[in-house]
Amino acid sequence: AKPSASRVSMPSMTGNVTSTRTGGSGVGVGAGTSTGAAEVSIVLTDDAEQRELNRQWRGIDKSTNVLSFPQIAPFGSVSGLVGDIILARETLEREAAEMGVSFDDHFTHLLVHGFLHLLGYDHMQDDEALVMEGLETKILATLGVADPYAEA
Repeated sequence: AKPSASRVSMPSMTGNVTSTRTGGSGVGVGAGTSTGAAEVSIVLTDDAEQRELNRQWRGIDKSTNVLSFPQIAPFGSVSGLVGDIILARETLEREAAEMGVSFDDHFTHLLVHGFLHLLGYDHMQDDEALVMEGLETKILATLGVADPYAEA
């Protein structure tokens, strides 16, 4: 099956973006600035295609829920094509059912997660994970989505 793609254009924003990495207040997403219109490509695909992309680009021969392919420097200026977020529909459906959350909430969580990766955030180290998960939780709260990292 071919992936289906949607293009989401974000309105132009100007000024500094609040940085929680340096102790800023509010929901910040990076230390860069937005210098014009920005675009993110979102692809919803199946597990087979996601597995191939994961193998090709990360050397991991299995499907994964979300892959992000940034087109900007980490924490750099946000404009133009920011990057691609690829989500595996079958994996998202399975994970949502296993966690007892709606598909929409899980999809939203992983979309936010993927977007933060595009901006330069990561979770390979514990301190990075705490920052990224904290941002995800704050952003999701503004969207009415419960904290995906809360203890049940």
